[in-house]
Amino acid sequence: MKLKLPDSSYNWTTLAGATIALISFFMIVFLFAISFFFDQGGSYLGLIIYIVLPGFMISGLILIPIGMVIKNKREKKSKGEFHNQLPKIDLNDVKHRNAAMIFLFGTVILLFISAIGSYEAFHYSESVEFCGTTCHVVMKPEYTAYQGSSHAKVACVACHVGSGADWYMRSKLSGLRQVYGVITGDYNRPIATPIHNLRPARETCEQCHWPEKFYSKKLKMQRHYLNDETSSEWDIGMVMKIGPDFGALGLSEGIHWHINKDVKIEYVSTDPKNQVIPWVRYTNLKTGKITVYQNEDEPLEEGMLDSLEVRTMDCMDCHNRPSHNYNPPAFFVNNAITAGTMPKELPEIKSISMTILSEDFGTTDSAMNYIKDEMNNFYEENYPDIFENKYELIQKAITGLQNEFNKNIFPEMKVKWSEYPNNIGHVEFDGCFRCHFDNHVSEEGLVISKDCNQCHTINMQGNPQDLQVASINEQLEFKHPVDIEEAWKEMKCIECHTGLNP
Repeated sequence: MKLKLPDSSYNWTTLAGATIALISFFMIVFLFAISFFFDQGGSYLGLIIYIVLPGFMISGLILIPIGMVIKNKREKKSKGEFHNQLPKIDLNDVKHRNAAMIFLFGTVILLFISAIGSYEAFHYSESVEFCGTTCHVVMKPEYTAYQGSSHAKVACVACHVGSGADWYMRSKLSGLRQVYGVITGDYNRPIATPIHNLRPARETCEQCHWPEKFYSKKLKMQRHYLNDETSSEWDIGMVMKIGPDFGALGLSEGIHWHINKDVKIEYVSTDPKNQVIPWVRYTNLKTGKITVYQNEDEPLEEGMLDSLEVRTMDCMDCHNRPSHNYNPPAFFVNNAITAGTMPKELPEIKSISMTILSEDFGTTDSAMNYIKDEMNNFYEENYPDIFENKYELIQKAITGLQNEFNKNIFPEMKVKWSEYPNNIGHVEFDGCFRCHFDNHVSEEGLVISKDCNQCHTINMQGNPQDLQVASINEQLEFKHPVDIEEAWKEMKCIECHTGLNP
């Protein structure tokens, strides 16, 4: 039995629209079944199911009435009927009745599918998979660093969007601009950190991290290797004063005192990455007393303060790379040797690794080839016996260095440690020394001190064969692995440590 429909439905535009809509619908059902029952397809399948195919289906549905309207106009024009009339629906006409039933049931099915699709599209667009892998080249550095971070089990949107409809809409509108940038290739390399449009850290970070319940102290152990022939080991153990001596004292002292609810710290920065801080204002919210500190070495010019943004210090001013940190070579090579993925028994392994990584590379492939060639050539020329008899160790070192490179340096996006300052610590970047360097002084003569023991105490340091050790309540004076006399007391670490030094 042939299905009777209005004469206006018999045209190529309507037929094409119906064909596109039906094919898209069955493809959505088929691919959804594969994704749901067999867990196949990955991020790109989700992109096709919830975004691409629904777009085609809706386009096809729109073409159906467009074709009918166009045909109606043509028929009226050919009959000399030029007056505009609204469409007539006569349910006593079997053609109209069939079309109405198809429209009614089709609308119900479309609304049902749209509800499911919209729900799934919302969750898919909020997923880590979508954020990290859909724009593979652009987001590869961020996604790779995220997977190795302490927040690897936290969804991207939990920090980047947070709760609330206003921030959700803001993120989606921003996302449209980013999609356009990816399609046209108009995006920064490297991607800039969005310092100025992040929501307040206390609205996101403190959903999980409750300030009043920070641990009082934490033992931190580090192992370094020097750039000598044996890659001499140098260990250091520190008690980090992230809080007071006793947890019951809350945030009364220690590193996290900066976000004490009774304290307000404000500052201005003269650079986009907030690395140069010439002015700090401390307010005791209990007493109302205000103390202003200015950098005597680089003071603000008169009137300059009025043109600068005054920011209130929060979590992100120190923890500015909580999930996307790119480690410097000296750091990730140390870790690789300690973990055994790079063999310490190879002579000068630390030194040659630093030499290799001091080069700039245009692509990842060129870096992989350079690491392989330079490592092989170095040991073949300088240690021929090792090259001949312990060749497998050299290959292990090559693989280990390549793997660490791929986790931290991304030439195509121009991403590496030096592009994103990490404000935790003060070795490769100013970090704490942005304010704590004895050069921020108030009118009363108060100084923001650089005393190491304010934040940590050293209770273990040195070569394992000659290790200095103190009890948990005692402290050692820092001893530099290389004898530079008292210079370390006057200089900033970054004057020597560039990320390529031990």
